[in-house]
Amino acid sequence: MIDPLSEIITLLRPRAVFTKSISGAGRWGVRYSDFGHPGFCTVLEGACRLAVDGQAPLALEAGDFVLLPTTPGFTMSGFEPVTPTFIDPKAPPVPGDEVRHGDPDGPASVRLLGGYFVFETEDAGLLVSLLPAQVHVRGAERLLILVRLLTEEATEQRPGRDLVLQRFVEVLLIEALRLTQRPDAPPGLLRGLADPRLAEAIRAMHGNPARSWTVAELAKAAGLSRSALFERFTRNVGLPPMEYLLAWRMAMAKDLLRSHNVEIADVAERVGYGSASTFSTAFSRHVGQAPGRYARAVAVVEG
Repeated sequence: MIDPLSEIITLLRPRAVFTKSISGAGRWGVRYSDFGHPGFCTVLEGACRLAVDGQAPLALEAGDFVLLPTTPGFTMSGFEPVTPTFIDPKAPPVPGDEVRHGDPDGPASVRLLGGYFVFETEDAGLLVSLLPAQVHVRGAERLLILVRLLTEEATEQRPGRDLVLQRFVEVLLIEALRLTQRPDAPPGLLRGLADPRLAEAIRAMHGNPARSWTVAELAKAAGLSRSALFERFTRNVGLPPMEYLLAWRMAMAKDLLRSHNVEIADVAERVGYGSASTFSTAFSRHVGQAPGRYARAVAVVEG
C-alpha cells in the first residue's frame, strides 16, 4: 500500500545536524528567534514552560516530546515570572556536554534532550506546509528511545554515522507525526489521512501521479460525490484536491530534476504530463523557472 506520509518524509531528506543536553535551574527563561529549520526536544526529568509563537503555551513534563517542523520564535522557561535571555539560534553552539540555563550551580528543575536538523530539499516549504506547526506528544516511550539513540549516535564518530543519523531522523519524524494523525489535527496531510475516505483519494494520487486524474475519479476512489470530496478535502487538507495533486507532482519533478540524469520528457511523463512543452509551462508557472534551467542551477549549487 502507498504511504503518502513516508513518501513526503523521504522527499524532504532530513538529516541530523545538532543535538544537545539542556537543563534549567532556579529562575530562568530563554527566548529564541525564528529559526526555520525543524527542531525537537524531549523532557527527561522535571518540567518547564514552552510558548511557541502562534501556539498555545505548553507545560512540558517528563516523557513529553515536541517537534516544530519550522521552529518559529519561542520562549522556554521555568514557571516563575522572568525576563527571558535572548539566544540567537544561528549562533555557534556552546561548547560542552550540556547547555545550562539559569543558576549554573543549583539543582536542575528540568533536563531535556534537544536538537535540530535540516531538510535537504529546497522545496521543503511546500511539503512542510502540509504538516502541523507544532507536534506535542505525551508519554511516548518509543520517541524517547529514538531521541536517546539519535543523541548517542550524533556524539560518536562511528562508521556509517551520517546514514544512521538520517534514518533515525526519518523514523523520529514519522513516529511523531503518526501520533498526531487524527481528525482534530490542524488542516494538513495528517488530518486528511485520518479521514478514511480522503485517505483513499490521497493514496490514489500518490500511487499513480502520472494518471490524468479528475475530481470525479478521485471522488469515486473516495466513495464520495464530487462536491463532497472537494469540500471535505479542502477543509481537512488545506488545499483543493487538484492543487494538492499539482503540488505533489511539482515536488516529484523537482526531485527527479535534482537527483537523476533524466530527460525533461521523461520527467513530464512520470508526473502526469503528455508532453515536455506542457510540463515545462506548468513547471515554469509553479516554480518560477523552466525545468532545464532549474536542473542546471541545482547542478551548479550541488557541484
